[in-house]
Amino acid sequence: MKLDILAFGAHPDDVELGCSGTIAKEISLGKKVGIIDLTRGELGTRGSVEIRNEESAKASEILGISVRENLDMRDGFFVNDEAHQLQIIKMIRKYQPEIVLCNAIRDRHIDHGKGSKLVSDACFLSGLRKIETSFDEKNQEAWRPKVVYHYIQWENIEPDFVVDITGFTDKKTAAIMAYSSQFYSENSKEPVTPIATKNFLESIHYRSQDFGRLVGVEHAEGFTVERHLAVNSLSDIK
Repeated sequence: MKLDILAFGAHPDDVELGCSGTIAKEISLGKKVGIIDLTRGELGTRGSVEIRNEESAKASEILGISVRENLDMRDGFFVNDEAHQLQIIKMIRKYQPEIVLCNAIRDRHIDHGKGSKLVSDACFLSGLRKIETSFDEKNQEAWRPKVVYHYIQWENIEPDFVVDITGFTDKKTAAIMAYSSQFYSENSKEPVTPIATKNFLESIHYRSQDFGRLVGVEHAEGFTVERHLAVNSLSDIK
């Protein structure tokens, strides 16, 4: 299956929190989108791997993505080395996305910055023909995505561009709340974590409102880029 967009997250729920409004919008425009989670989030304070798997499946259904896979890397301990890069390369060559979305370039959780660099490096290496990989006993062709964009997570990173997600915030919220074990609930008996607070849930909404305010729309999601963006003419800029 060839995808238009492939989104990577170090943990299940990273993609939903960072860019699910954009994903929902692109799917509504007819794009094929997939998600690859690097880990199962097994070190998370709340919930369990089994619960996260169920929540991930529910979120995927809400968003209407075409495919989702998990690479079962070690939560907290994966590194940016050849073995891990080859795992990513195989996924890139398998789905041949034009666009890759991945974790924030730096963040509170160490896996986010590591995952960002790992995926970015693998996107480049995936275009080198002399790196040989196979999938289902078939040799894979080299493939390099046209662009790599990094969504924004915990830290308030200045975006290089924003995507208008007005009309898609309800779906984004539903996808996020599919991970009910991880987030605030007044009836929860689980330990309180930085993302399991009412303030954090509200921050997702007011961040998208603020990004939207800056460009004259109701809601938006921000991204950073690795190289200069190009447009055909000034009229392409909104």
